[in-house]
Amino acid sequence: MDTQFLKTFVAVVDRGSMAAAARLLNITPAAVAQQIRTLEREIGAPLIARAGRTVSVTEEGSRILQRSRDLLRDVADLRSLANDNAVSGELRLGACPTALAGMLPDILARMVEKFPGINVFIKPGYSADLYRAVEGGELDAAIVLHAPYTLPKTCNWQLLREERLVVLAPAGMAGRDPHELLATQPLIRYDRNHWGGRQAEEYLQRVGITPQERFELNALNAIAVMVDRGLGVSLVPDWAKPWPEGLKLVRLALPEESVPRQIGIVWSRSTIRIRLVTVFLEESREAMKLVNA
Repeated sequence: MDTQFLKTFVAVVDRGSMAAAARLLNITPAAVAQQIRTLEREIGAPLIARAGRTVSVTEEGSRILQRSRDLLRDVADLRSLANDNAVSGELRLGACPTALAGMLPDILARMVEKFPGINVFIKPGYSADLYRAVEGGELDAAIVLHAPYTLPKTCNWQLLREERLVVLAPAGMAGRDPHELLATQPLIRYDRNHWGGRQAEEYLQRVGITPQERFELNALNAIAVMVDRGLGVSLVPDWAKPWPEGLKLVRLALPEESVPRQIGIVWSRSTIRIRLVTVFLEESREAMKLVNA
């Protein structure tokens, strides 16, 4: 069985059409259809149901989809092992929402320039889910918030950045007391279901402020836009740029100490791609020197 045909099958399922898969694989739609037919003959079952220009995976196709993904990943691992002297292969990374836009692009730009043989798969997600993916071997490493629990011995952690809590307010409120703003202005709350939001809530409780809550969401850029529109103030980590352009905001330091949000990399010690992870760690440290300067 040609593993390229399995790759085509997975691409068709993920993209939802033959044409989209063809663009991804840089082959013709006719070649995609031919590879799928050949694979179906070898498997002995229909894998793709066609309805006009769209497709869907059959019940038989669903049964082998995850095994196909695993097999393709194993093939990539074989390439890495066979070319052990070269820094190449597939690196599977996760990134929490803040890191996905604010930190990871700079790191990947350095890696692509210096190590073009590395292919990177990126899975977005919340930190708690990404920790489980690394622990379970689905991902090699992830940029995440520091876990509020002890990591298993199979994983390591490297700090990249600390972000202290600040009061985010419209520019016209510059110079005002941060606690007074939190106590009197509507609060656009950072989601308490996530670790950064819990740190903000713990600070409010510690200093005895009961805010007038207006909204609660887990999207820092959206919070910044809402504050700019005069909908309230917020207590958030001072996250890495880029921020939405054109906003007129102030970031007010808190008068009392707060626990900073820590963002770093968790990785599996047992991953077969530890060489690629090491490169990722090194380039992350160098990229963050510029961001944190």
